[in-house]
Amino acid sequence: MPTGTILVADDDAAIRTVLNQALSRAGYTVRLTSNATTLWRWISSGDGDLVVTDVMMPDENAFDVLPRIKKMRPDLPVIVMSAQNTFMTAIRASEKGAYEYLPKPFDLKELTSIVSRALSEPKRAQVDAPEDGGESIPLIGRSPAMQEIYRVLARLMQTDLSVMINGESGTGKELVARALHDYGKRRNGPFVAINMAAIPRDLIEAELFGHEKGAFTGAQQRSAGRFEQADGGTLFLDEIGDMPMEAQTRLLRVLQQGEYTTVGGRVPIRTDVRIVAATNKDLRQLINQGLFREDLYYRLNVVPIRLPPLRERIEDIPDLVRHFFALAEREGLPAKQIENAAIDRMRHYRWPGNVRELENLVRRLSALYPQDVISASLIDQELSQPAALPDEEENGTIDLSGSVERYLSTYFQTFGDALPPPGLYHRILREVEYPLIGAALAATRGNQIKAAELLGVNRNTLRKKIRDLDVQVIRANR
Repeated sequence: MPTGTILVADDDAAIRTVLNQALSRAGYTVRLTSNATTLWRWISSGDGDLVVTDVMMPDENAFDVLPRIKKMRPDLPVIVMSAQNTFMTAIRASEKGAYEYLPKPFDLKELTSIVSRALSEPKRAQVDAPEDGGESIPLIGRSPAMQEIYRVLARLMQTDLSVMINGESGTGKELVARALHDYGKRRNGPFVAINMAAIPRDLIEAELFGHEKGAFTGAQQRSAGRFEQADGGTLFLDEIGDMPMEAQTRLLRVLQQGEYTTVGGRVPIRTDVRIVAATNKDLRQLINQGLFREDLYYRLNVVPIRLPPLRERIEDIPDLVRHFFALAEREGLPAKQIENAAIDRMRHYRWPGNVRELENLVRRLSALYPQDVISASLIDQELSQPAALPDEEENGTIDLSGSVERYLSTYFQTFGDALPPPGLYHRILREVEYPLIGAALAATRGNQIKAAELLGVNRNTLRKKIRDLDVQVIRANR
């Protein structure tokens, strides 16, 4: 039978009642208070074996009390609850020394399980919190799916475990990798990212491990690889499923032995990096096809994190839209508001490009429309199927000049005597390039060589555009 005294602090009487009933039934002695002052008096008197507290209290914030608790009674587990279900809430709870963070509403069975675990396992050492990161919030969303991700990330911050992030294109895999670095114990080291899909396959080993002068044609001097650049920090291996088998073998050796040699080099180089990998592919399927090493998969997939597509977290759309509008405003674009009916239209769209597609839409709304309030009809217009292109002429060209000229003429007229925000060239170029490259890749079933020929651009240029614009590459079934 469980034993111990649980100190519960929450200014909501209903929550105190529910917690009292659940913890008492589990066999614990429960003491209840509605304020931080009483909680601190109990703790400073040596009472209680565990604390369950809300963050927002009428007299003091729990995050201000936590450091005093950890200083006076470092072995006292503290479980923090909050209705402010953001990534930064989970991170601050971890930084301040909380045993666990629970977003409201919470599951009572999960709470009692956490209480039991906290009271039975060895006490954990306190870690130093990083400097306050200000108002920057790298991840947005209050949905249950995102809450679980926040809690996993908070647990991983003070570890060096390898992490595999899986998610569709545009779900924010690099944001998660950066959060692991920026709020973890390697935050003072470099964060280095490499996208396997954007580098020619025969150059990936040199990019990762560096090369010596004369190692291959064109190697006129020694060059440091990404492992060397990331020493002491985090190396983010994006689109790991596109890594050639030869490079996979070398990467596995590095993970096993903690050292590598440059291309053309003979002297082993010790490495100290944390590996975070990401993919939008099913690596298990690639393993079955003989395209990915199973032993490397297990080395990288120590902690798997699945990022949900936006269609599985539509309740996060309002927060994301407000965040992206605020970013656009800080960049000098006009401030915008949006109707509730417009948000509702967004909730019913499937978002094949995920959060990146939503961000692009919000930036387009900020840059190209003069309306202060975004209406539902405007969202319907933006999210509808694109109009068909004009017919091809006899010489095989497509004449878009008239339609583009009419569009721009109408756009400039909406501003009257004033001028639109600066940077129009790059905004229009981006809006044209994204669907154009996506359509070319779809037409060639993801074959980047054929898509580059179709577009008339260099293959490396296309790879860079795919990476910079985060265009989703749909592979043909083999």
